[in-house]
Amino acid sequence: MEMNNIFSYFIPKDKKFFPLFESASANLVAMGILIKKLVNTDDLKEREPIHKEIEQLEHKGDELTHQIYLELSKTFITPFDREDIHTLATTLDDVADYIHGSSNRILLYNVHESTPAIKKLADLVAQACVDVDKAIKEIKNLKNIRVITDSCVRINSIENQADEVFDQAIGDLFDFEDDAKVIMKYKEVLNALEAATDMCEDVANVLETILVKNA
Repeated sequence: MEMNNIFSYFIPKDKKFFPLFESASANLVAMGILIKKLVNTDDLKEREPIHKEIEQLEHKGDELTHQIYLELSKTFITPFDREDIHTLATTLDDVADYIHGSSNRILLYNVHESTPAIKKLADLVAQACVDVDKAIKEIKNLKNIRVITDSCVRINSIENQADEVFDQAIGDLFDFEDDAKVIMKYKEVLNALEAATDMCEDVANVLETILVKNA
């Protein structure tokens, strides 16, 4: 019997944490779809309801995070390290916060035109959320470690792509835009979107730590 199969045999049959983690990651996928929809919507009147949906999902993410913390405080035997459970919940919540922050900045700062860089970053955020969800679904039994590691590799690659898009976009802003207010507006939106991919990478790092400790 392989070592990861032996380990999965002894894991407590958890019915609390894994469903909450899966709900949180599915929530991120939904938010990723919406932020893509938002930046690709030209009709400004349609943006407000999309933003409201993102906001509602961010609140849902907060509630899921709170539930995980609550279960952690009440549960004596956990499926893996308590600190890793706490950190994983926190990093998933951070992704939701930055997606919501991106949406909020677009509306608050009246960023009417989504640049190609904004659209590309939103697409990368959505891709990273899908891979986060794929990996989270596999941590309940660790039978498909390859799925987790492949997703983590893709998330790291996505974050690197986001860095490149962000750096180029900021360079272009300073080269071709003279209005300081416009530069600040777009920089804030770009920064929040890029940070969302950073948070996805943080999730991947936590998952890799869990694999190292338990696989």
